[in-house]
Amino acid sequence: MATKKVLITGAAGSIGTEMRARLKERYTLRLLDRLPVPEPEGEALVCDLGDLAGLEVACAGMDAVVHLAGNPNGGGSWESLLEDNIRGTYHLFEAARRQGVKRIIFASTNHVTGYYEYEHIYTTPEMLARPDSLYGVSKAFGEDLGRFYVDEHGMGVICLRIGSFQPEEAVGKRGGDRILSTWLSPRDCAQLVWRSIEAEGVKFGIFYGISGNKRAYWDTENARRLLGYAPEDDAEHFV
Repeated sequence: MATKKVLITGAAGSIGTEMRARLKERYTLRLLDRLPVPEPEGEALVCDLGDLAGLEVACAGMDAVVHLAGNPNGGGSWESLLEDNIRGTYHLFEAARRQGVKRIIFASTNHVTGYYEYEHIYTTPEMLARPDSLYGVSKAFGEDLGRFYVDEHGMGVICLRIGSFQPEEAVGKRGGDRILSTWLSPRDCAQLVWRSIEAEGVKFGIFYGISGNKRAYWDTENARRLLGYAPEDDAEHFV
C-alpha cells in the first residue's frame, strides 16, 4: 500500500512541530505555515490562511490534511478570530474540496464546551456546544463547517477537541491541578491524529483530545471505540 500524503498546516507551531516529528515515519508530509518551517521533515510551503489559491496548491495531491493553523488565543479579538479561525478555516476546507482531499483532521478545542466545565458537568461529545469565549465560538464554527462538508461534499472530517497539550515536565511542574484532568501528551496526540487519518467507516466525528487521565471530565469513549484510540499516558503519574 502506498504511503499516504498528509498536509500539516500550522506546522511551525508547538503542536505542529511535535506532530511532524512523530508522523514523519508514517506519512509523506507536506508542511505549511505563515512563516518558514524550521528544519522541515518534508516539503515546506509558506502560505497564509487568507490565500485560498495558495492553499489549493498546498492541498494538491494530498490524501489528508491535519489542520492545526489558526489563532490559538483564548482571548483573541473578534477581528483576528474572524480572519484566522472562521474565514481561514473555510478557505482550508474549500481548498481541500477543490483538490479532492478525502479527509480533514480539524484541531478544535475543549473551549467549545467550556461552560460545562465551569459548572462541573461531565461532558460527552454529543452534548450541545457551550463555548466559553469567542475563540470557542470560532472553533464550534469549524466543527459545523466540517459537518456541512461531509454532508454536502462527501468528505471525511474528524474534529479533535484538544485539551492541555503540554510536555511531561509541564505536568510535573504544574501550578494547578486542572491539567491532571485535561492533559494531552504529545505521544497521545500523535496517536490520536494518525488514528483519525486511518479510521475506516468514520465520515464525521467529534472527539475529545486528552490522554488517559484518571481525573478526566471529558468523555473519550467514542474515540476509543470508533478510532481505536488507546492512550498511553496519564497525568496521574505526576501526582
